[in-house]
Amino acid sequence: MKQALVFSDSHGRLDNLLDVLKQYPGAEAVFFLGDVERDEDRLRRATPYPVYMVRGNCDYRLDLPMQIVTEFAGKRIALCHGHRYLNYGMDSLRYWAAEQKADIAMFGHTHKPFLEEGESLILLNPGSISRPRQDGFIPTYAVMEIEETGEVHIQLCEYKK
Repeated sequence: MKQALVFSDSHGRLDNLLDVLKQYPGAEAVFFLGDVERDEDRLRRATPYPVYMVRGNCDYRLDLPMQIVTEFAGKRIALCHGHRYLNYGMDSLRYWAAEQKADIAMFGHTHKPFLEEGESLILLNPGSISRPRQDGFIPTYAVMEIEETGEVHIQLCEYKK
């Protein structure tokens, strides 16, 4: 089984994220879905795992890609911040994911956790690790585990100090 951590929208406040990293020493990758705001290098230095990071709408002057499509544990994963697609609704994001031939599409921007597990596509927004907007305003992130059989398990997690 391979494990990865998924974060978004820290907006220059990495303390919660750095604390979560310590809780998962077996993780093998970090996916960050935009709005890191000047903390790109700090995040990369904080972990030995590969960090897949895309640019968000608040990531000015950062040389990050707008989207990434990568393979992890045999699954094709597409990452974007989401702000370019969500104005047109979730179907626009689903269409983009289908164009990428993604098994899993990850996005941020809304600061609200979201998980949709369809037969051919999983859509994931881990929410915000530092500036949540959902009811209760609890920072959130996601843990993704992929079995050797290809079965995907995603857990949306609340960060509690």
